[in-house]
Amino acid sequence: MNDSSYYVPSAAMVIVLLLKGRAVLRAWRDPLLRSVYALLLLSVLVFLFAAPPTIARVNRITAVPNFSAPLVYCLLSAFSASCLVLIINWRGGPPEATRRASHRWIAGYAVVIVATAALFALGDTPEQRLRDFDTYYANTPFVREMIVLYLVALTVANIAMNMVCWPWALRVHGWLRVGLLVIVAGFFCNIAFAATKLTAVVARWNGGDLDYLSTYVAPALAAAAEVVTAAGFCIPLACQRVEDVWSTWSTYRRLSPLWRELAPLSDHGDHAVRIAWWSSAELQVTRRESDIHDGMLSLYPYFDATVRTRAYEAARAAGSSPDVARAEADAAMVTAALRARSADPDGRIITAATPENGGPPSATETPRDLVAMSHALRRSPVVAAVREEAAAWR
Repeated sequence: MNDSSYYVPSAAMVIVLLLKGRAVLRAWRDPLLRSVYALLLLSVLVFLFAAPPTIARVNRITAVPNFSAPLVYCLLSAFSASCLVLIINWRGGPPEATRRASHRWIAGYAVVIVATAALFALGDTPEQRLRDFDTYYANTPFVREMIVLYLVALTVANIAMNMVCWPWALRVHGWLRVGLLVIVAGFFCNIAFAATKLTAVVARWNGGDLDYLSTYVAPALAAAAEVVTAAGFCIPLACQRVEDVWSTWSTYRRLSPLWRELAPLSDHGDHAVRIAWWSSAELQVTRRESDIHDGMLSLYPYFDATVRTRAYEAARAAGSSPDVARAEADAAMVTAALRARSADPDGRIITAATPENGGPPSATETPRDLVAMSHALRRSPVVAAVREEAAAWR
């Protein structure tokens, strides 16, 4: 990896952080959301401080030749802990057990971080090394132990994560499974990173020279691991949001036939609050449902329970399920009411719907499935018959 390539993943993660920032602030008490944010933040910091230009600058500012080495190792340990805490909160379970497990992992990796700093302080690293610190100081007392400690801690965390994620992925479906499998791939990259680094260090212990593994191969594996892992955590959350938005817009579209029938009857007045075309899908659906309900309210005097009952019986006789038949009956009654209202421009003829007629409950007494009603308006032969023969039904 060249110097600038370290900053590319950091920039990508910063964009994600900015996008998630408002959601985190709104629900800061949610441990899952906090864990996701911590993971992304630590991903940014790892790449930022592992870049050779940043390493040189931090060493210069602190006046310690290799201060960046333990700093990056501590960030990697914190990243490992954040992954474990996130997966624990994501998997769920009794809150107290989840909290205890999270605290144990945090405490364990806090010890690793303190030990990393202490071992570096005890060691001697007078010559600054921007890219090959691990292999250059592989035989230095205390520094050697520090290098092994962070590599072992990283490996343990990633093995533990895979032991949790793989069985979990086999039990779930959809975007959650995809995310978990991507996470597993990312952790395998992290294990490969640690193994590559450790191989180069062990080669140094035995008088060999496999420094290129640590200097060139391992950073590429680390970059892949961080990006893939972060993507795995984000995929289920992002894709679920996309699915939710798609479902909402689908509802908006499917309400169109009923809305077109009833919207002209709704009257919001001259002082109604207008919503922009770019408003959220949820707000657009709410406004459309409001228009439909307003239209039904104006049709209420023309609702005829007899029409609804007969339409329900006809739909059931045609093979519709009870729920579908109820939607068709509601749509048929609305259609008949529209025709009755058109035939009574002066409002002199009022047909009141009453529940005493028998049959299914009046549409005004039970919540309507507006989407199903809208579908019936467009597709139901029972509604089509009512539309053509409204006078005969009444």
